[in-house]
Amino acid sequence: MKHPKYSVIVPVFNRPDEVDDLLKSLAAQKEQNFEVIIVEDGSTIPCNEIVNRYNSLLNITYYSKPNSGPGTTRNYGAQRANGDFFIFFDSDCIIPPEYFCEVESELKGNPVDAFGGPDRAHTSFTPIQKAIGYSMTSFFTTGGIRGGKERLDKFYPRSFNMGISKEVFEKTGGFSKMRFGEDIDFSLRILEAGFTTRLFSKAFVFHKRRTNFRQFYKQVFNSGIARINLYLLHPKSLKIVHLLPSVFAVGMTMVVIAALFLPLLILIPLLYCFLVFFHSLVANKSIGVAALSIAAAWIQLFGYGLGFIKAIWLRLILNKGEFKAFDKTFYK
Repeated sequence: MKHPKYSVIVPVFNRPDEVDDLLKSLAAQKEQNFEVIIVEDGSTIPCNEIVNRYNSLLNITYYSKPNSGPGTTRNYGAQRANGDFFIFFDSDCIIPPEYFCEVESELKGNPVDAFGGPDRAHTSFTPIQKAIGYSMTSFFTTGGIRGGKERLDKFYPRSFNMGISKEVFEKTGGFSKMRFGEDIDFSLRILEAGFTTRLFSKAFVFHKRRTNFRQFYKQVFNSGIARINLYLLHPKSLKIVHLLPSVFAVGMTMVVIAALFLPLLILIPLLYCFLVFFHSLVANKSIGVAALSIAAAWIQLFGYGLGFIKAIWLRLILNKGEFKAFDKTFYK
């Protein structure tokens, strides 16, 4: 078997069905110059039987290790990889057939040390997954900074769809032991080490994200906490846009309370709901998804904002050490 150019590395925690979907999509790639490394991170529901089904279809290796979180689990796979580039996917991704063709085209046209691509919602996803996908990339929630468009600022690859050269991994040491925000920390360290990064806009993946709003809230709450942890490690990484969810959460709470005395103020949150609904309706062409997008947007902004505020209070004001919430939800 020839030396693979790419090593696909996937950390897994109790997601055999999703791994099946991911491997099925990898087996259908038009460009097959890659190996696949699946690393089971202390799962109680292993996926080894699923992996075995693809032994004849893919150059695939399966490892199992005690639970340590996704970042160090990715490192475990990278340390055993043979490719010139390491590509990290989340286990809940589906990869379009042209993915590696797009990556090859980008690297040949303009080489780069590290890259990443956007994510999209697949037609098979549930309405809640589509609504969450909309919320994570919408102008009305994140300002569109995660929507897969070129920006004037430096590009920070995310671990659900991230590629790095072997040299980058060897010189940076890979992901840190942070349980949340570890991919942003890694991207910041890649740039600080003098490596180049770029968005490959056509190398997108279908990302299932969270399957219900409870899991989504936990995810974004932890992301709010992680932003302050990242600020303490990389002070220049904190931008005004990162403050907006907290401003939204506090501001909307005050507006709703004030509306008890000035009823017309309730038009402010209603206007926001109206904008989200119709923007999502145009994007998804579904009234149901558009309605769910309203809930997803409020959950995202309040969850992230409250996690951010809690981290400011505990870490910056009370000067306590690094902490995290919902510690057992790394892959959920």
